Amino acid sequence: MTLSTEVSVTLGTPAIKASTRTGMGAIPYEGGTAFRVWAPFASAVYVAGDFNNRSTTANPLASENNGYWSVDVPEAKEGQKYRYLIQGSFIPADSLWWRTDPYCKHVLDNDGADGVIVTDKFDWGSNTFNMPPWNELVIYEMHVASFNRTKNKPGNFSSIIDKLVILKDLGINAIELMPIFAFPGEYSLGYNPAFPFDIESNYGDPHDFKNFVKKAHEFGIAIILDVVYNHFGDKELDYCLRRFDGWSQNDGDGIYFYNDRRVQTGFGPRPDYGRREVRQYIRDNVLMWLEEYQIDGLRFDSTVNIRNIYGKNNEPENDIPEGWSLMQSINNEIDSKMPWKITIAEDLQNNEWINRSTGAGGAGFDSQWGSFFYYSIFNAVVAPTDNARNMYSVRDAILQRFETDAWKRVIYSENHDEVAEINHKVRLPEAIWRGNADSWFARKRSTLAAALVFTSPGIPMIFQGQEFLEWGSWSDSGTLDWSKKDKFSGIWNLYQSLIRLRRNWNNNTRGLLGQHVNVHHVNNNDKVIAFHRWDRGGVGDDVVVVVNMGDRSYDRYSLGFPNGGTWRVRFNSDWNGYSPDFGNHPGYDTFADRSNPNDSDGMPFRANVGIGAYSVLIFSQSSN
Repeated sequence: MTLSTEVSVTLGTPAIKASTRTGMGAIPYEGGTAFRVWAPFASAVYVAGDFNNRSTTANPLASENNGYWSVDVPEAKEGQKYRYLIQGSFIPADSLWWRTDPYCKHVLDNDGADGVIVTDKFDWGSNTFNMPPWNELVIYEMHVASFNRTKNKPGNFSSIIDKLVILKDLGINAIELMPIFAFPGEYSLGYNPAFPFDIESNYGDPHDFKNFVKKAHEFGIAIILDVVYNHFGDKELDYCLRRFDGWSQNDGDGIYFYNDRRVQTGFGPRPDYGRREVRQYIRDNVLMWLEEYQIDGLRFDSTVNIRNIYGKNNEPENDIPEGWSLMQSINNEIDSKMPWKITIAEDLQNNEWINRSTGAGGAGFDSQWGSFFYYSIFNAVVAPTDNARNMYSVRDAILQRFETDAWKRVIYSENHDEVAEINHKVRLPEAIWRGNADSWFARKRSTLAAALVFTSPGIPMIFQGQEFLEWGSWSDSGTLDWSKKDKFSGIWNLYQSLIRLRRNWNNNTRGLLGQHVNVHHVNNNDKVIAFHRWDRGGVGDDVVVVVNMGDRSYDRYSLGFPNGGTWRVRFNSDWNGYSPDFGNHPGYDTFADRSNPNDSDGMPFRANVGIGAYSVLIFSQSSN
């Protein structure tokens, strides 16, 4: 749509008092609604809506003499539609723009992109949700539309609520939602936001999203939301942010964006992080999700594109210092107001400064996506021959961390980018054997990767459908094949077993919640690796994980253990309960004796274990 500029009205400086109310956008109060908007280059601003029969003159906004305009409109009520009419100060008087409120929380999917006045009257009830400690988080990444389609329509918040009991039974305790900002069209990955304060209408309205968060909290599930501040979407920006008050430089996009080479990202225009009002806009958006919608954390998309013009790690000449300082200020405010809420960066450059404290010069994020872990494990399990699997790379993936804190990385074997059709990527079982994703090899090796995700130091994350062997490519217009949950119920049970062990469900694997790891056994010839995890150490705490990445079973494989005595098998991925064609090779309990001091594993005790091909064993000790 081309926005109409043919409005038969002569605008002048409104002779009306500015509002004394705080906030931005449509601000309901007892008896009416205040409107406040930033338009520094406007000569006049009007608000037109249901409350004044769309009059272009009835409700002028007064200049606050600082770039902001505001007015109180007693007739404006909840649920009524509205838009701004703006005239620039340097253009002919008959050139006018209709603009959607940048702060609008509900934008109608129509030709005019009308905003709707929204009030915050949601009843959150009396239940208090406590964010799980970060070392206990198990994240489930989800795309609203494709998670659970209903009657050939995109999924929505209500359709997710229908599946929360299943996710709770799986054992996850956090959902990471891909972006829910409003976007053009019916389908999107969500990374092209057109109205950052609005919720995509296909998914629901503000009340629907709050109800979803409330229901998730009742199931003990935290909500983490992807937010996109490295760019705003391209299409439909003409309705709202682009050249909002008519001003631009260098044929740029106006006051919300850089108007020089810094604007280009390849995805959409980059916001001007140096403008105080744009920084405030992004900060207000962050706090809206965390406070009004009561979500429990944020995952920031492509932070490398916030801090660098070309999205590269080591190009100081192309750094964006104000982008870095914006991330620092946001993280500082969150830490001061609600430190239990987590912020996660998708930077993908393995840069420790992303997680370092702002006082030390870092960006201050609590965690970041661990791309090094992903690629190391991916390459190991998709290699077509055993000889091509590099166990030293697997070791390095297990050991890698940012600074000294294991929880400063989120680790995964699938995420939306790495399985997306738009990126010409496929699910892990499909990558292992194209066209045979349900084969024995694909099932065995993809679950190898899953076991490493849940036993290595870091916050584990899976992408929707992994838990029942979803294959092919994922697309935003597709849907999960929920029939696979029954068809591959054993794989679902395998993921459930791993998640329960990771969360120390039965109080015998506390070490998986601990900071400590020692990869004490690396056999690159036979493709076997073993590592010790612990928190404080001792019975019920020490955990030993044995991974066989070769197509060979062992009845007796000797390796080191940290303590003597009996070690119980808590998990054997070769169990035929997970799949009838798994070998069920006896991963037996074992007894660790004092080892030879010259033993290459460097451990004080040693035991023999039985392990199947392409399998993982998890051991711990019991007090009885």
